[in-house]
Amino acid sequence: MAFLKQWLLMSFLLMGFNLAVNSKRNFKCPSGCSCSKDTIICVGTTAMPRTIPTDINSLSMVNGSIAELTEGLFALMPSLQLLLLNSNSLTTIKDDAFSGLSRLEYLFIEGNKIETITKYALRGLRDLTHLSLANNGMTFLPRDLFFDLDSLLELDLRGNSFQCNCETRWLMVWLKNTNATASDVLCSGPGDMKGKRLNDLPLPPGECISTDFIRHQAIPIQSMSADIFSSKEDIYVAMAAPYSNSCVVMEWDHIEMNFRKFDNITGKSVVGCKSVVIEDHVLILVTQLFGGSHIYKFEAGQNKFTMFQTIELFNISKPNDIEVFQMDGDWYFVIVDSSKAGISTLYKWMDQPERNETGFFSYQFLHEWFRDTDAEFVQLDGKSHLILSSRSQAPVIYVWNRSTLKFMPHGEVPMVDEVLAVQAFRVGGGDTYLALTCYIGDSRVLKWSSKQFTEVQALPSRGAMLLQPFAFGDRHYLALGSDFSFTQIFLWDAESQSFVKFKDIYVQSPRSFTVVNTDRRTFIFSSSFKGKSIVFEHVIVDLSL
Repeated sequence: MAFLKQWLLMSFLLMGFNLAVNSKRNFKCPSGCSCSKDTIICVGTTAMPRTIPTDINSLSMVNGSIAELTEGLFALMPSLQLLLLNSNSLTTIKDDAFSGLSRLEYLFIEGNKIETITKYALRGLRDLTHLSLANNGMTFLPRDLFFDLDSLLELDLRGNSFQCNCETRWLMVWLKNTNATASDVLCSGPGDMKGKRLNDLPLPPGECISTDFIRHQAIPIQSMSADIFSSKEDIYVAMAAPYSNSCVVMEWDHIEMNFRKFDNITGKSVVGCKSVVIEDHVLILVTQLFGGSHIYKFEAGQNKFTMFQTIELFNISKPNDIEVFQMDGDWYFVIVDSSKAGISTLYKWMDQPERNETGFFSYQFLHEWFRDTDAEFVQLDGKSHLILSSRSQAPVIYVWNRSTLKFMPHGEVPMVDEVLAVQAFRVGGGDTYLALTCYIGDSRVLKWSSKQFTEVQALPSRGAMLLQPFAFGDRHYLALGSDFSFTQIFLWDAESQSFVKFKDIYVQSPRSFTVVNTDRRTFIFSSSFKGKSIVFEHVIVDLSL
């Protein structure tokens, strides 16, 4: 810069004139430096001079080996107006490195190898008008680095290797809004950005926004499932807890912002708890390995769930999953039987008090001798379907026949055997997919197209106990959990039309991941078969911070 060259030239010309003045002062010019009344110029030094007059207004240190600028390093030089630190192999500039330099107007730090410059490194330089950080090989600058520079007129950032990604988005915004004259900042990467001017890049909304799952609450209850339901604007979760022989109902506390125990439905070897709210009936279906299965109803007067109905179990030997759904205005549920001797059974809600028939009653026997593991209700091409997975054959697809008002066999999901669980989901309100959990081999994602399901992605998952889809807004996830490793969270990538690895979270022996939306916050409730059930908060993360 022209003004810098002129400043240095004048400093050298005045050096000889001021030598006499220098000798009158009680100050010895440091080794390797040239000193005048107002100026010190050091070449090739390894450290900052220990004694410098407080009224010095220009300090230049070049071609030295000073590696770090620490807090308050120049605090005893309050009169400095120019500070030049070029070619010193600087790697680190820490917070408040220039504290005390309230009069500094010119700061030049060029030709170094800066690896770290902290967010508050330039704090307090409110009179600074000219700043150069050129040719330092920097790849990014911390957000709001220039926040305190109220008087800045000129900024030089040439010769750096900025990666034009989310970390530099704040700089892009700052360059578009500052009144200072700034040099062109060219991108060194990523590949599609290389060579482009950072100043000219668009600011696509949401591009630098991500999410995370933060542990919010640990609940000391071992459970096989967690079913979220709401009643009168309150949020509840019903947890099947076989080790305590109960179905535990917990309520969301809007003040403490966590779940607390609300009721405990005692049973025998409870394997399933599923809620259904039908008009003013708040019901919980409880399936057990022994002692029958029952329906409990919430009684407001007693503020607890009481026995409402014993479920008919003519052909249920070993209940596994419960699938509740509404179809053509009627409520149904399926109890999946996982024994060789049992039959998965469909139940229908009847409300005929005059005939003493208010409750769920067996409606159709579906699948026998196949050791069913799970059931999923899904709409395909405008028709109601039921998919039953099994340990002994490929998942079977049933379709609802509007003439007979029964489910009829309609084929199977090919090329997949021994499926533990099946979950249907949609992406962006469009295509329908299935997530198939396989304990042996790969778990799979299938897409419904051309009247059939076809595989679109296989996920290595030996020992998997669940492949659970869930979504928050337009972000679609898959949780792949097993008893032997961390749960892997995958995120849907619209460009590749597949799920990509997002992060790992730890839940011991997870059995379900269920979305909770309450108090303008979003959570995922994970039940654990062998440890504490965990509630994670789903949070928005600004990657440009």
